[in-house]
Amino acid sequence: MTTTAHLGANGTGPVAGDPGGVREPAGRGRLGGLVWLVLRQHRLSFGMLLAAVAVGAVWCAVLRGRAAAFIDAHHIDGCSMISLVARCDGTQKAVIEFRNTYGPALQLAEAGLLLLPVLIGLFLGAPLIARELEAGTHKLVLTQSVGPLRWLAAKTALPALVVLTAMTALSAVFAWLWQAVGDEVSGSYWYSTLDFAALGPVPVVYSLLALAVGVLAGLLLRRTVLTMGVTLGAMVLVQVGLKQLRPYLMPTESTEFRPKESAQLPDNAWLVGQGYYTRSGAHLPEAVCDSAGDYESCLRGHHVVGQYMDHHPASHHWPLAWIESGIVLALTAVLTVIAFRVMRRRHG
Repeated sequence: MTTTAHLGANGTGPVAGDPGGVREPAGRGRLGGLVWLVLRQHRLSFGMLLAAVAVGAVWCAVLRGRAAAFIDAHHIDGCSMISLVARCDGTQKAVIEFRNTYGPALQLAEAGLLLLPVLIGLFLGAPLIARELEAGTHKLVLTQSVGPLRWLAAKTALPALVVLTAMTALSAVFAWLWQAVGDEVSGSYWYSTLDFAALGPVPVVYSLLALAVGVLAGLLLRRTVLTMGVTLGAMVLVQVGLKQLRPYLMPTESTEFRPKESAQLPDNAWLVGQGYYTRSGAHLPEAVCDSAGDYESCLRGHHVVGQYMDHHPASHHWPLAWIESGIVLALTAVLTVIAFRVMRRRHG
């Protein structure tokens, strides 16, 4: 009787007399063995991501404790450098000291959450498939009992789960920090580029998008370095594009000020546009009389009776964040579907 050796789907070696061609490690089925293989292949990347998240979470927790203690000791909660709140009189020096002491650390945490999704795309998403295709190591698995779609599912699902878990935890810790030190006292408002990108679901969904971009680019380009470059460019393009679109994701509120009123919004309101309004209620752009020789006569000629400001109040923060996150998540889903279609077309 002839004994035939087969290589297991997990790549662990030949098995004598196994007609199915797959060696099953104890306690693992075919899918379990494939997941184990993916985990083993990318354990360094996963470990680095989890270590970075752990360090970031500890950093945010320590920073919150120290910053909150300073705020309580100097009674500057909700106070800004120039505050209209009576209880904040005489706190300007303490607010300046707080910003000088804790502002750079807070900005570093925000910048980390802005950049981490891009780094995930570069060093986890881009090499995930491209490196296998470039080296040809994918052929070993695909010639066994593991189909191409199952292989791609395992290669993407496990990293996505790790990224989702890690970024959700880090985002939650940063939100806990920001609740204590955000807005007036730090001068770091929810609508700034760094804060918006670091709060709530936004860094989580951008991380998943970066992973999907890297996977699809790797399937199409099959070159690791080229894929990394394309992933970086695509993520910068998406982030810049959505930043420009962000103010228009939901309707703004408009506040009108009479001529003798102080045209000032709360510090945590995001000013989107401003100008003049007429007796009829029509809104005119702020620059309507810039080229006029007599500015005041021009305003009177347009029957201007006051100023208006279009803005997003602080209550719009989370709706805007969830709307943008929904857009990014939908784009992630589309790229993932395209990746599976490409895999099916090329490998059956």
